[in-house]
Parts: sequence; C-alpha cells; structure tokens
Amino acid sequence: MAEGAAAAVGAGPDVNTAGNPTEVAMAYLQDEKTDGDIANLNLGELDLTTDEFILDEVDVHIQANLEDDLVKEALKTGVDLRQYSKQVEAELQRIEQASIKDYIKESQNIALLHNQITACDSILERMEGMLSGFQSDLSSISSEIQTLQQQSVSMNVRLKNRQAVRSHLSQLVDELVVPGAMISTILDTPVTEQEFLEQLHELNNKINFAKELSFRETLACSDIQDIVDRLKLKAVSKIREFILQKIYSFRKPMTNYQIPQNTLLKYRFFYQFLLANERTVAKEIRDEYVDTMSKIYYSYFKSYSSRLLKVQYEEVADKDDLMGVEDTAKKGFFSKPSLKSRNTIFTVGQRGAILSPAELEGPILVPHTAQRGDSRYPYETLFRSQHYALLDNGCREFLFLSDFFMVAGNSALDLFNSIMGKTLSMFLKSMSTYVSDCYDSIAVFLCIHIILRFRAITAKRNIPALDKYWEAVLELLWPRFELILEMNIHSIRNTDPQKLGVLDTRPHYITRRYAEFSSAIVSINQTFPNERTNTLLGQLQVEVENFVLKMAAEFPSRRDQLIFLINNYDMMLSVLMERAADDSKEVEGFQQLLLARTQEFIEEILSPPFGGMIAFVKEAEALMEKGQLDRLKNEEARITHLVRGFSGTWKQSVEAMSQDVMRSFTNFKNGTSIIQGALTQLIQYYHGFHKVLNQPTFRSLAVRSELINLHHLMVEVKKHKPNF
Repeated sequence: MAEGAAAAVGAGPDVNTAGNPTEVAMAYLQDEKTDGDIANLNLGELDLTTDEFILDEVDVHIQANLEDDLVKEALKTGVDLRQYSKQVEAELQRIEQASIKDYIKESQNIALLHNQITACDSILERMEGMLSGFQSDLSSISSEIQTLQQQSVSMNVRLKNRQAVRSHLSQLVDELVVPGAMISTILDTPVTEQEFLEQLHELNNKINFAKELSFRETLACSDIQDIVDRLKLKAVSKIREFILQKIYSFRKPMTNYQIPQNTLLKYRFFYQFLLANERTVAKEIRDEYVDTMSKIYYSYFKSYSSRLLKVQYEEVADKDDLMGVEDTAKKGFFSKPSLKSRNTIFTVGQRGAILSPAELEGPILVPHTAQRGDSRYPYETLFRSQHYALLDNGCREFLFLSDFFMVAGNSALDLFNSIMGKTLSMFLKSMSTYVSDCYDSIAVFLCIHIILRFRAITAKRNIPALDKYWEAVLELLWPRFELILEMNIHSIRNTDPQKLGVLDTRPHYITRRYAEFSSAIVSINQTFPNERTNTLLGQLQVEVENFVLKMAAEFPSRRDQLIFLINNYDMMLSVLMERAADDSKEVEGFQQLLLARTQEFIEEILSPPFGGMIAFVKEAEALMEKGQLDRLKNEEARITHLVRGFSGTWKQSVEAMSQDVMRSFTNFKNGTSIIQGALTQLIQYYHGFHKVLNQPTFRSLAVRSELINLHHLMVEVKKHKPNF
C-alpha cells in the first residue's frame, strides 16, 4: 500500500503532499476527471450557478468525511484511497469466506442449538399454560376469601348484638327478680339492723326500676309488681312505727331529745324512702315531729325564762334614775352613788366581761343552782344565757331538719319557723314587755352587743335560721337605748345647779356618773361601732360640759371655779382613759379642756405673790417687740421693789402655793402636775425678768446685782417639787 500511495503521489507532480488534506482531495478529484471518465458524465440540467446551498451541503458532507479517523490517517500517510478501497474489499471477501467455512463447520452444532431452542419453546409454552391456570385459581381463591371476610364481619355484628341484648336482659332480670333473702329481711328483721337498711336500699331500687319499666309498658313488670307493692307497704309500716316511736320518746319528762335525734340521723334513709314511695306517711311523720318539737321548745324555754327571772336583781332602775337627777330627790338603792358598787346603772364594772368570748359562749345559767346559792345577776347575764341556749338549740335543730328532712333554702327556713316560731314569738313578747319599762341603758346596750356577737356566730356557722329573729330583737333594743340616752341628756340639760346642795370644788357626782357611763359605752361600742350612738354620746358630752360650766359659775371666785373645772375634767378624763382608746373623741375633748383650764389656773395662783413681776415682764416684752423699751427707763423704783420683793418672799410664796394646790385637788397626780407647771412657768417669767434687765436701758441699775442667779433659783425650786 505504501508503494501504491507513492505511485499515486508520483502520478500527480502538481499535488503538494505536504499541503492541506483538502487540497490533496481536490487534486485527487482533478486526477479522476482526467482519467477519461468525465467524458461519460452526464450532468443533465445541473445548474451550478443558482443554488449555492446545495454546494454548501456537499461541502459539509466532505468536511464530515474528512473528519473520519481512518481518512485522516490515510491522508496523512499519503495512501492511495482507491487502492486502499480495493484492499478493504478484498479483506472483506476473505473474511466472508472464512465466516462461511466456520458456519459450515459449526452447522451441526447450530442445528443442535436450533433443536434445543425449539424444545425450550415447547417447555415454556407448557409453563405458561400452567401459570395461567394458577392465575385463574388464585382469582377464584381471592373471591372466596372476600366472601368469607364478609361472612365473618356479619357474624361479628350478630355476636355483639346478642351480647348487648344479653347484658340488658341480664340486668333487667336481675332488677326484676325479688330474692327470698329480701322478702324475709323486710318482713322479719328489725328496722334497726344494718341488714334491713341494706335490703331497704335494694327494695327502693327495684321500686324505682319497676316504675321506669311501667312507663315503657314492659310486660315483665306486671309479674313482680304485686310482691314489690306488698314489700313496700310492709317496709313503710315498720318505718312509720319506728320513727313515730322515736318522736313520741321526745315527750317524756327530763328526756334529752338530742339522743333520739342522733338516732334518727343514723336512719335518715327511712324518711327518704317514705318521701319517695309514700308521701302521705312522710307528711304525717313530718307534721308529728313539728308539733312535738314546737311544744317541747316552747315549754322548755318558757320554763327556763321564768326561772331565770327569779335570779335577777330585785333592784332595777326606773324613770327617776337618770344622770341629771340629784341624790336628794330619791331614797333607796340609788340614793348614794358609790364607785365601790359595781352594779349601779351608770357603771359597767365587771358587767362588760359578759362580752368576752369565754363568758359569751360559756355554759348557760342553771336557775335552781343559782337560787340555792342565793346568787343574783343583772338582766344582761340572764339575757345572754337565755339567747345562747336559743342559739345552740336553734343551730342544732336547723342542721337536723336540713339533714333528716332533706330540705334547704327557704324550705328549711319555713320548716324551722314552724317549729321555733312560737318560742321566738314568746321571746319577743317578753322582751318587749321588759324593754318598755327598762331604764338601765348599760343593760340594754350590753344586750344589743350580745345579739350582734351571736349574729356573727350564726353567720360563721352558716346558719341563717335566726337572722330575722336577731333583727327583730335589735329593732326592739336600739330605740329603747336611744330613748334612755336622750332622757339622760334632757335630765342633765334641765338640771338646776342651785338644787344640787352645798357647793364643793371636788368632782361632782353627776360628772362622775357621766364619766363612768360614757367610758362604758365607748369601750363597748368599739367592737361594733354605731354612728347613732356616737352622735348621742357627743350630745351628752356637750350637755355635761355645759353643766360643769353652770356649776362652776356658782362659785364666787375665779380660782374656785378653775379648781372645780380642773377636778371634774381630770376625773372624767381619768375614768375615760381606763376603758376608752386614747384617740377617742371624748378623751381628746377633755384633754384640751383640762389643758386650757390648768394653764389658766397656773396664771391665777402665780398672780398674788408674783403678779407685779409678771405684769412688768409682759409689759416690757411687748415694748421690746415695738422697740420702745426706753419708755420704762424711769421705772427704777418699781424695778427695785420687784427685785427685792421677789428675793425676799419667793421661797415662802412657793411653799404656800404648793400646799394650797395639794389641798385643792383630789387627784394628787394632777396636783403635782399643776405645781410642776406653776414652778416651770415661774422660772420662765423670772428668766424673762433677767432678760429685760440685761437690756441696755437697765444695765446701769445697781439693783441688778441683787437678782437671784437663775441656775440657783432652779435648784431651789426643785426642792419644792412634791415627790410621790
């Protein structure tokens, strides 16, 4: 092939073997044209000038062929393509001949392979038939499985329906069947046995179930209705007899009815059974209980109240026992007011202890025991005992009614009132009778606060049964208390000082009555404040202050008037501060009055011995403020007299003043306070005297050397202060 290629190259000397492959190919085509074949080429009507795109496509094909690897290789090596093409064809023929020989050689094997393939085809055909049969069998099995599944679901639904029916029927049969044990227990067992109570519950369930079935028109219900009705009648009969027997036992004398009540509570289901199945019998029992307990409570409290009145104090206040009534106007129990007597109508004493929790909820009084001991009590103590018994029994009764008779709200209140109404009316009537003729305001006020506390106790216990009664009692007591207080106010307002006997600077008995009374009311009123009470106390205080001023005006000298006022204010303040709060209106009012009158009295007692010096100091200080002190520079003789007079007599004057003050005031502590205030005021005046004489106007006075040293004066004055 190399030689052919070289010959080809040599035949075309114009071809540049070293040139572009495209150029080589073109040269080759040129050579082909020169071989004489071109003469036989018929181009027909080929137009080589108009359709340029055809030549472009040919060029593309040529370019693609030139890109072939073998063509590239041949062109590079300069191979003659025609020779190369012949060589390739020869090679293909050789290979074809070799293949035919191989095929002939392997013909037997090929025939054998053909037979084997044919056999395999027949086997596969049989297998295909078998698989098709399996497929049809599986389809039929699947349909059978679906059928079985549907049958299973249907059977399951029927099973559940039958089980549900069986459950309901079983329950129905169990509820309908009346066991022999129930029959024997209801007929023969006492009602107090636990077994009877259990079977009664079962019977009640069967009665309710039978009623329910009768509404549904269940035929099986008629089979048991007769025996259930007879058992119900027997149970109702036994229960009625048992409960009525317990109620009748309340009527026996000296019976503690709380014990059978507790027994009834253990069998509260009996009444519930009657109420559900035999309302006529239930109403009979309820009415019998109401009638019995109403009579028992009325009898008990009527007897107890009448016995309590036998241990009340025989001496009681009347319309003449008022604060402003003079002692000489009446003889008897209240003829001599005494602070030692703790049972006067104006002194609370130990009576206020009735409101303490220990006594308020303490044991009630036993009248016959008190009579044997010859004990006597104020009305509020009897009132407390009576109403605490009412509170205790009322709360217990209300709880019993709510529990046993299964009532609540207004029904419970109505049932309670049907039992306790007669007793409560008796209480209100007797109290109205007492209050209409009562003039002991402290007793009435204590009763009011007893009721307020008892009302709080019932509210804490959540027992509304007595709420209306408490309000009714308060409506009786409040107006009476206000009336008595107004009567005392009028009595003080209308008091004539000239009819009250000999004048005395010591505390007056009317102010003492007021102090004791006011402190008692204020101390009691602190827990449950009442504006109306505070208003009346304020009016009473104003009248007492006016009364003290009217009494003081009866004294001829201002000094005695001040002593009387200070003694009375101090006494009232001391009594009030024992019971009332320090910031109460009454305490603050009398403190201001006492302070003002005390300051005025100090000026009054300093005036006789030291009035000249005090007047000079006040005059000089007034002129100093105006800058006109020189107007006193000609008062040397007056100043000399004052200095020497004070130095010579001050000790005797202070001693006499101290003794006079201690004789004038009944309260030694108050007298001491007044002396200390007077000595302090004296030192202040003398210090002012020193200050005035130290002014330039008086510095040239020789008498200044005779002034007592202020520190020395203070030391000497301290010796005259009383010590207790």
